[in-house]
Amino acid sequence: MAGVLVLAATPIGDPRDASPRLAQLLASADIVAAEDTRRLRRLADALEASIPGRIVSYHEHNEAVRTVELVERLQAGDTVLVVTDAGMPSVSDPGYRLVAAAVAAGVRVTAAPGPSAVLMALAVSGLPVDRFCFEGFPPRKPGERARVLASLADEPRTMVFFEAPHRTAQTLAAMALAFGDDRPGAVCRELTKTYEEVRRGGLGELAQWAGAGVLGEVTLVVAGKARPSGADAHDGEAFQEAVRGIRERVGAGERLKDVCVDVSARTGLAKRALYDAAVTARDGGGAPRPPA
Repeated sequence: MAGVLVLAATPIGDPRDASPRLAQLLASADIVAAEDTRRLRRLADALEASIPGRIVSYHEHNEAVRTVELVERLQAGDTVLVVTDAGMPSVSDPGYRLVAAAVAAGVRVTAAPGPSAVLMALAVSGLPVDRFCFEGFPPRKPGERARVLASLADEPRTMVFFEAPHRTAQTLAAMALAFGDDRPGAVCRELTKTYEEVRRGGLGELAQWAGAGVLGEVTLVVAGKARPSGADAHDGEAFQEAVRGIRERVGAGERLKDVCVDVSARTGLAKRALYDAAVTARDGGGAPRPPA
C-alpha cells in the first residue's frame, strides 16, 4: 500500500508559531526531507521534538535526483514529511517537483498548514486582500526584471513578492518606474521576529527609504492598478457590481460612508458617485448608474 507525502509549514521566524501537529509529524514520519538539515535539527530542539526517522536533504541542487528516491519510498509505503527553512514547502521553496511526481504515481499528498509569509504580509500591509496574486522572487537581472514588472503594470489584484534584502532597493525603484511612484506598497521584513517592521507608502518613497539598506527576510506587497471610473459599458457593469456589493455590506451592518471609501480605494471608482448610487438604489430609484 502506498505511503503518504506530507508538506508541513514551519515557522517563518518565531518557533512558537509551530503547531503541535508539526512536532507529531516529525516524530512519526519514516523520512523527513529538509531543505537544510541543520536548521531542521535546531527547530526540533526548540520544539523539544524527536526525529527517529531518516533525515535527508532536499533542496534546489539535489531536488531532481532526490525526488526519484522519495517517490520510490512513498510507493513502498513510507510516510515522507517535507519541510523547508520557513513557511510552506513548494511556495518559492523545494516541494513542487516532488508533489507533481507523487500525484503522477498515485500517491496521496496532504499538508499540515501553518505560518505563511505571503498571508501574513497581506494581512498587515493595509492593502486590499479580497483578490491577490503571488509573484515570487522578481528576476535578478535588471532588464528581465523590468520586463516582468511592465507586464504586471495593469494587474488589478494586490501583488505579493519575495525579495532578498540586498536587492530590495533596486526592486522597489524598478517597481516605482513600472507602476508609478505613488502606487501604494508595503515592505514587510523580519515578520514574527524581534525586529519585525512594516513600512508603508508609495513605491517611490519606499525605494528612497530602502536605499539606506534593508536587513532580514523581506516580503513586498504592492497594490494592484486601480480601475478608473467611466461611462462605457464595461465600467458600467463594474460600477453596478460595486454598488450591489456596497448594499450587501451595508445590509450586513457596515456604515455606508465607510464602505464607499473602501470600495473607491480598491476600484478607483468615485466614492461620491458610489454613495449617491447606493442611496438611490436603497430608496427605490432603480439600478445604479455610473457617473456621466
